Amino acid sequence: MKVVKYEPKNLWNPFTDIRDLRDDVDRVFNGFFGHLIEPDTTEAWYPAVDIYEEKDNFVIKADLPGIKQEDIKVSLNNNTLTLKGERKVETEEKHKGYYRTERSYGEFYRAFQLPAEVDSEKIKAKYKDGILEIDVPKSEKAKPKEISIKVE
Repeated sequence: MKVVKYEPKNLWNPFTDIRDLRDDVDRVFNGFFGHLIEPDTTEAWYPAVDIYEEKDNFVIKADLPGIKQEDIKVSLNNNTLTLKGERKVETEEKHKGYYRTERSYGEFYRAFQLPAEVDSEKIKAKYKDGILEIDVPKSEKAKPKEISIKVE
């Protein structure tokens, strides 16, 4: 007699998640030399980005090594700054025997909501040595103002 375990589909089962995690780890370890990733495989990836604030502006820096400037697009729509682009596969290495491929290829897309107090007409972007830097100036009303104190 076969015993069938009944699990309602709507209930969360932590053991299923643990089993799935174990299967994923096994796939990673067993697949290191077994299944080799083809170098022309493309997927979405996400470049590392730093965003920081200075006195008069916000700065966004994105690591985009190996990407041509013409393959990067920066746009602003409704105070959302969008970075889009693509790292293309190196076709001359197509027939090499790979043991490991860790570099990501394919399209990327990052979007950042900017504060309403930026001067969108003065945003500047520059690209050098694989780093995209975007300077987003604050509007005059958003800049800190010093208030003088009267001594009475």
